Amino acid sequence: MSSELRLDSVAKFYGDVLGVNGVSVAIEPGITGLVGPNGAGKSTLMNLIAGLLRPSRGSISVLGMTVDDRAFYRRIGYCTQYDAFPPGMTGREFVVGLLRVHGFDRRQALQLAAAALQRVGLGDAARRRIDVYSKGMRQALKLAQAICHGPRVLILDEPLNGLDPQARAEAVELFREFARQGAHVLISSHILHELDAVSDRVVFLDGGYVVAEGEVASIRGALATETTPHRRAHPTQVTIRCARGAHLAARLFADQHIVEARLHDDGGGLLVGTRDADAFFLALGKLAGDPGVQLDAVAPADESVEAVYEYLFDGAGRGAGWGP
Repeated sequence: MSSELRLDSVAKFYGDVLGVNGVSVAIEPGITGLVGPNGAGKSTLMNLIAGLLRPSRGSISVLGMTVDDRAFYRRIGYCTQYDAFPPGMTGREFVVGLLRVHGFDRRQALQLAAAALQRVGLGDAARRRIDVYSKGMRQALKLAQAICHGPRVLILDEPLNGLDPQARAEAVELFREFARQGAHVLISSHILHELDAVSDRVVFLDGGYVVAEGEVASIRGALATETTPHRRAHPTQVTIRCARGAHLAARLFADQHIVEARLHDDGGGLLVGTRDADAFFLALGKLAGDPGVQLDAVAPADESVEAVYEYLFDGAGRGAGWGP
């Protein structure tokens, strides 16, 4: 069985309205974050992968299967951002019912439901009616139904909404556990720093199009030099702690390794921008042995999902010239 999740030239239109268009990506196991402004196409893309929508054009293959394969839906766990529970049901009844739909007998369904509810912290609340659950408990219940049948692909749309800090940490560890076991975990979230902490790779969407994909550091590196009619290059930002920031800046400027520099307010270092990170770090390594420099620490200042988002979308909540 293939381990890839592949989309080839996928498009989805709602009448004259574009959902996504020309999406071609191959996603390996691990945690992939889907990022973009409201209306970028994230939910449409997740619904297509989950088999809840059929593409207008193109093809989708999940672990070598399509929606026409009988085992397709047994491989997928889906957590929607919306609450939709049958009235009067308990948490256990809800999860057991979905497991029965997946083909498990009642004994298996009860065992799997109990394990999933316990895993998300709802073991003691399993027999309570969902009507009296808090927002965080309802979110946890949606996670329980997504994982209860042991899927190999988890599709999670805003999965951390309503969870308290401890529950968030436990949910993130759950996602990592699935990833360590070789599963695909796709997460869409507006909480960019949490995506940054958990994602192995990121897909940025805007206007229904994929505008960047890959590891954040690689995308960030491309943005240091890439200039299009609609987007300017953004030099890689690096923060340096050292005893003589002004002296170091002068040395780096002299050899044209940086294009901008700003001293820290405390005088104990500087923030620099470079368009050639490899050459910059090589030069900095050579300067590290200079007793007049005295380097204490060096770290990227903007290799994060949030920083790349700001650069791609110019901080305006939408892409600059991307899309139709």
